[in-house]
Amino acid sequence: MFTSHQSPASSTTSTRLRGSTVFIILLAVLATAAGAFANRPYSGVSNQPSSAQGDAQTAAGSREPSTSPATKTQLTYMDGFVLGLVEGITEYLPISSTGHLILTNELLGLNADTPLFDRDGQPILTDTLDPTTLQALPFTLKDAANGYAIIIQAGAIAAVMIVFWQRILVILLGILGRNEQGKLLARNIIVAFLPAAVLGLLLDDIIERFLFGPLPVIIALVAGAFLMLWVEARRRSRSTAGDSDDRSPAKDLHDLSIKDCLTIGFLQCVAMWPGTSRSMMTIVGGYVVGLKPKLAAEFSFLLGLVTLSAASGYKTLHMGANMLKALDWGPIVFGIVVATVSAALAVKWLVNYLTKHGLALFAWYRIGLAIVVALVLFVF
Repeated sequence: MFTSHQSPASSTTSTRLRGSTVFIILLAVLATAAGAFANRPYSGVSNQPSSAQGDAQTAAGSREPSTSPATKTQLTYMDGFVLGLVEGITEYLPISSTGHLILTNELLGLNADTPLFDRDGQPILTDTLDPTTLQALPFTLKDAANGYAIIIQAGAIAAVMIVFWQRILVILLGILGRNEQGKLLARNIIVAFLPAAVLGLLLDDIIERFLFGPLPVIIALVAGAFLMLWVEARRRSRSTAGDSDDRSPAKDLHDLSIKDCLTIGFLQCVAMWPGTSRSMMTIVGGYVVGLKPKLAAEFSFLLGLVTLSAASGYKTLHMGANMLKALDWGPIVFGIVVATVSAALAVKWLVNYLTKHGLALFAWYRIGLAIVVALVLFVF
């Protein structure tokens, strides 16, 4: 009997090809979806309100609804599936989940300024006042879609709890005073979270108003790609010079200093610009403070557990009631479940890939995606 043995070089090449194939397929799917949806009118329920609804809408504020003859007014199960898949795959990969969700919302027709009504036909109003009339602006489909882009992160949160349950157990024991390393790790995660907690509350409305759109996302995708290429080149040059990960002292997550954690935390704040990627900035931050790629990714995931929980919880409190008035809860929950499963698979794949290959593939994917989206939205 003959046994086939694969050389390390062949194995590495095969792994790279598999990783490249995954991203080429994902890029092709997004490009195909973009071409299909960009020129495809929605044929669902008409959003034209009754005369009573129209009068209420006029009184509610001056935000103009979509002028399309048949516009979307609901999140469907297919929307939930697509958004859940996109969220799960992209949340922990350094390619920006929020950016992908904003682009996907655009392609699915969810970015319309279509006022939404409750089940009694009454307009749903926001807490934001129209600067001209000083009346409350209507709650729109775009508001609901942008809110769901944050709330759906609950699926990614659940995935980390499933995949890293042992680390989380150590942290819980540390909080109870029964594990010193867990206590230090809990401290490090809290310290790294603090900058986002403060700046997120201060800048949330400004970010949603000015940066939740395709053009800011495209800019962030390209800028983030060049940052990743620079960081990866720097890491590889240090490795070539002899300062490799294997020779440097091993730094575990509980070994991080307060300064290290604040460095990662402030870099995470840069990712408030949609399209930048929270995981990209925190993994880059891990590189900067001396963590190996695998541990940098793991700290990014654990920090995300706190950051995403806070963001998702805040958004639920802020607009959850309006979303439930306007949207069916079934597709909302279904999307979160899809995000949980796909995020768990993506997390396990990313840890293995980063250990062997680094960030460069993700940078080139970001550049390719930015080019495709720019062509579809602004040229074709």
